[in-house]
Amino acid sequence: MILNMAKTKPSAAGLPPEALELVAARFKVLAEPMRLRLLQTLEAGERTVGELVIETGAGQANVSKHLNLLADAGLVGRRKEGLNVYYFIADPMVFDLCKLVCGSLQKQLAQRAKAFGG
Repeated sequence: MILNMAKTKPSAAGLPPEALELVAARFKVLAEPMRLRLLQTLEAGERTVGELVIETGAGQANVSKHLNLLADAGLVGRRKEGLNVYYFIADPMVFDLCKLVCGSLQKQLAQRAKAFGG
């Protein structure tokens, strides 16, 4: 009983451990540069796998694998039109997260450059 209660106790951020697992899974999906590149490319609009292969320079199998992981995570969606499958951003909030992370990294880099006389 105590073990079960500890499992559902909210964290300091107010999220139960099960929700934190989902958050960690989302960050894990975003922890791959190729997936970030695909999201960045899709930010301009929907694309087919073939278009994404050309724009990223990656192989078709690699692009497809990463798109499937992004789709499973709910970050991208897909629609079929004839023989083509078009991928699009399903959760645009991912770009807000990326802007926060990029802004933080830019601050850190600027502080390091300043500290080293740059």
